[in-house]
Amino acid sequence: MRQSLDETDQRIAAALIASPRATWRSVATSLGLSERTVVRRVGPLFADGTLRATAERNPMRFPRLVPMALRIRCRPDRIRTVASVLAHRADTLWVDILGGGDEISTLVYLEGTEERNRLLLRDLPATAAVHSWTSHTLLRIFPASLNWGSRLLAEEETERLGVRPFPLSSRPPTELSAADLALIQAVTEDARTDYATLAQRTGTTARTARRRLEALLDDGTIRLVTETDLALLGLSVKTQLWLSVRPSALQAAGERLSREPAVRFTAATTGPANLLVMVTTADLDGLYRFLTDSIGDMEQVTSIETTPVLATAKRTGLIRPGFAKPGRSSR
Repeated sequence: MRQSLDETDQRIAAALIASPRATWRSVATSLGLSERTVVRRVGPLFADGTLRATAERNPMRFPRLVPMALRIRCRPDRIRTVASVLAHRADTLWVDILGGGDEISTLVYLEGTEERNRLLLRDLPATAAVHSWTSHTLLRIFPASLNWGSRLLAEEETERLGVRPFPLSSRPPTELSAADLALIQAVTEDARTDYATLAQRTGTTARTARRRLEALLDDGTIRLVTETDLALLGLSVKTQLWLSVRPSALQAAGERLSREPAVRFTAATTGPANLLVMVTTADLDGLYRFLTDSIGDMEQVTSIETTPVLATAKRTGLIRPGFAKPGRSSR
C-alpha cells in the first residue's frame, strides 16, 4: 500500500470511491484525463492494495442479520492482538482502535441471534485481554451517508461519471436465489469482476449477471465500495461521535447529519447514546468546525462523546496491512 498519492492518483481514487465499477473510459471523461493515463495509473493502485474493490450487504435487507456496534475495553498491551483477532472474524465489518489506546470499536453483522449470543456470552468473556464491553444494536442506518463518496468530486465530475447513488427509500426485503447469493459473494471478493466471470460464478449468462447485479444495487440489497486509506486523499482525522438525541427528533437528526460532507456513516442505535456518526476530516480544525457548526446548533442533541480513531484494523470487511492473524489466542 502506498504512503502517498500524487494529485492525479488522488483524483482517480476519488472517482472509483464514488463509482466502484466505473469504466476506465468514464473515469477519464469525468476527470478530463486520457483513458491511457487512467489505465496506466489505476493498475498499480489495485495491484499493490492501495485500492480494493468490494461489496457490503445492507443489513436492513437481510432479516436474519443482527447488526451491532461493540465498544470493547482491553488491556492496552494486548489491544492490537485483540483487534487482529476481531478483524479476522468473517462477521466484522469495521474494527477501529479508539481514544486512549485501550478501546476497540467494531461493527459486526452477526448471522442470527445464536451468533450474537455466542459472541457476547462466550467469545468475549473467554478473552482475558478484554476487560468489558457494551453492545449497541443498529436500529436504522441513514442511507444518505453511504453516498459520501460522491462528495469527493465536483458536481459536474459526478454527473459525467454517472454515479449510482445508494437508494434513500427503504423497501421490504425480498428472498434471494442461490445465484443472487453467489453473485453477492463474487462481488464482495472483487467488485470489479467482469460479467463473464460473474456468469461463471453464478451459473447464469453475462446478461443475466449484469441484470441481477443492477437489481441488487437499485433496491439497496448491497452497495459497491472502493476501499482505501483516506489519509492518502488528505482526510487524516477519523472520529466516532456518540450522540444522545431526543427520541422525537432522532429521525430528523440522523437524516440531517447523514447528508453532511464529513459524515461517512450514520445509524440509530440502542443504548445511552442513540446516534452513531462516523466523521472524517482533513485536520483537527475541520473536526472542530463540524462539531461547532454542524452539531452545535442542533438543540435536539443533549450530549455528545467524541472519540478519535487511532488505528484501523479492518474497513468494509477488508483487513488492513499490519494486522496479520495472531498465531495464538489473545487470552
